[in-house]
Amino acid sequence: MDILYLSQYFPPEIGAPAARVHELSREWVRLGHRVQVVTAFPNHPTGIVPPEYRGRLVDREMIDGIEVLRNWTLAVPNRALPLRVATQLSFPLSVIGLGLPRVRRPDVVLATSPSIFTSVSGLAYARVLRAPFVFEVRDLWPQLFIEMGLVRNRALIRVLEAAELFQYRQARRVVVVTRRFKEILAGRGVPAGKIDVIRNGVDLETFREDAGARAEIRARHGLDGRFVLGYIGTHGLLHGLSSVLDAADRLRDDDGIRFLFVGHGHEREKLLASAAKRRLPNVVFVPGRPRDEIPGYYSACDACLIALRRDPFLAENFVPSKLFEIMGCGRPVVASLAGEGAEIVREAGAGVVVEPEDGAALAAAVRELSSRPEQVSELGRAARRAAEAQYSRRVLAQRYAAILGEVAAA
Repeated sequence: MDILYLSQYFPPEIGAPAARVHELSREWVRLGHRVQVVTAFPNHPTGIVPPEYRGRLVDREMIDGIEVLRNWTLAVPNRALPLRVATQLSFPLSVIGLGLPRVRRPDVVLATSPSIFTSVSGLAYARVLRAPFVFEVRDLWPQLFIEMGLVRNRALIRVLEAAELFQYRQARRVVVVTRRFKEILAGRGVPAGKIDVIRNGVDLETFREDAGARAEIRARHGLDGRFVLGYIGTHGLLHGLSSVLDAADRLRDDDGIRFLFVGHGHEREKLLASAAKRRLPNVVFVPGRPRDEIPGYYSACDACLIALRRDPFLAENFVPSKLFEIMGCGRPVVASLAGEGAEIVREAGAGVVVEPEDGAALAAAVRELSSRPEQVSELGRAARRAAEAQYSRRVLAQRYAAILGEVAAA
């Protein structure tokens, strides 16, 4: 089968969208399929294109057997929402104009959100290339921004929702990453029979405990002999990370506990300033690291945090993909969220759940875990077992390929 996959994000960019597309595509190549990925030049989240990619409108390269077709897009930092929308709008214009003439005709066209503008590109490719279209919904755009009050213009909301529903109707199948997403789309009139759930997962060969990296990273950042709670990922508007500083403030007198932040994002500078203003002695900030270093940073932690804002729509319906990477590395999860993500942690016995944005509850959970090393070890083992049994990227890719094969055959 020949699969054409459109995604605005792809390695060497870090983050969940790039990782999902790369790891699924790599597994499909291993299964004997041909995969073309149409994407942008890397620039997320800093807005800086690496030197080796500058000065070109297009590029073609092979990565792990995947043919990657890169196209110019507007590169801006991932900060204000208008800038994000601008770069996302530039993607379909670029990949339709620059990318479409360079692809071979596939058996199926797959486009992934974020954002919904990527699916516009996918639908155009499917029409021109006369191939069936599959829409992969990783985030509920624009509904998330509407629910959180970030988009308020009623006329704009009607246009965006109409465009979204049109794409669902045009897609042969819609693939979502949570059961809640399927329920929401079905409730909006998308036939349940055309919606498939392929959860995010983890590359178990890459994301596993790394004792050597643990020792080196802990020594480098002055973490030896301490219980470390790590937040590793995007420091964004959706994560409510100021409450983590509240928890650190409550535990400032316990020299045996450290809070480790690793990553980039819109809120990082605010968090740095807040920690400095509070003079928190127990918080360590590390800039975003290349993806191949992330398993080592998970391993350096004694437990890892998953956090979302205390917003009913967000907390109940979204499952951060880093959850499965943490589980793969055999680390307990401190889940500051609700809904399906909390259910996954509880069902696996992989950690503890606290209310979103509740600094007091988070501090109590960290204090409790730091005093019970045997429980921490057992939670970590349960997390790895669940990752192996249910969330292997290889197994999920096989299920996904079967769906795409059905679409192509039909």
